[in-house]
Amino acid sequence: MIIESRAYARAGLLGNPSDGYFGKAISLIVKNFGAVVSLYQTPELVIEEMETDKNQFRNIFHLSETIRQNGYYGGQRIIKAIIKRFSEYCDDNQICLANKNFTIQYNSSIPRQVGLAGSSAIATATLHALMQFYEIEIPIEVQPTLILEAETRELGINAGLQDRVIQVYEGCVYMDFEKENLERTGYGIYEPIEVGLLPKLYLAYKTDLSKVSGAVFNNLKERFLNGDKQTCQILRELADVAEQGKHAIQSRNTKLLGELIDHNFDLRCKIMNISDSNMEFVRVARNSGATAKFSGSGGAIIGTYPNDDVLSRLVVNLKKINARVIKPYIQ
Repeated sequence: MIIESRAYARAGLLGNPSDGYFGKAISLIVKNFGAVVSLYQTPELVIEEMETDKNQFRNIFHLSETIRQNGYYGGQRIIKAIIKRFSEYCDDNQICLANKNFTIQYNSSIPRQVGLAGSSAIATATLHALMQFYEIEIPIEVQPTLILEAETRELGINAGLQDRVIQVYEGCVYMDFEKENLERTGYGIYEPIEVGLLPKLYLAYKTDLSKVSGAVFNNLKERFLNGDKQTCQILRELADVAEQGKHAIQSRNTKLLGELIDHNFDLRCKIMNISDSNMEFVRVARNSGATAKFSGSGGAIIGTYPNDDVLSRLVVNLKKINARVIKPYIQ
């Protein structure tokens, strides 16, 4: 029997990057793109090499272009890290795993290097496939923490819980990462938001922009740990933006939600360096009549738009700067 598990791209609607600093966030799943993991029983444990994992190139130019598009790593290291962390979790919790092996492979349609959480989608799909293969139940609130630990502890990836939470829970979720609770339980407070309450949303991503995840956070973590007053204050304001956004969505206050989306990006600009390309990305979207902020760490934006005329302008104007616009499919 072949087990297939899927996890999808995500877009941070409000609060990021405070989610990595005991803040709050609202995020939503984007089912337009996803990662698929296939797993089936075999005599030995095999992680199949996919195209992005291969180290054979036509020439030096092909190598350079591959790195530009995909970074230096494929998905194999993510899968290895999740398998290891899953095994450790079962051992720590006296869960006896059946004596059987598997072959695992993955595919992903999530655009790379534009902040849509492609790596954590592979990790999430892998964890769910392992749970099904070994018939193991892991509490849903624990799963995002396991995924994050595999990426941070094993691979040294600079990340927070937000991506993993929404990829496990799906839909739209408000997250509170209050420090005392997070350190006591190992996870945050996760509150699903009714998707039908969301206004008209668009997602746009650059088709010619690439970066390495974790390399765009400047020295934000260092400033936070050192107690830099401006950094800590802005992060608190970003968390408050997410809380206000939850109430705006629940009361269908689309105008306020749009203002909060713009404000989220403007606050981010005060504590993080934004490239000229990304600044232009947001500016063109706003000049088209939409609101705009990063959906992640850069390379993709999300916002509200009032009508189809504005959406059409977004499509035309963003295409001029090599960006594609979609309407996110959430459920």
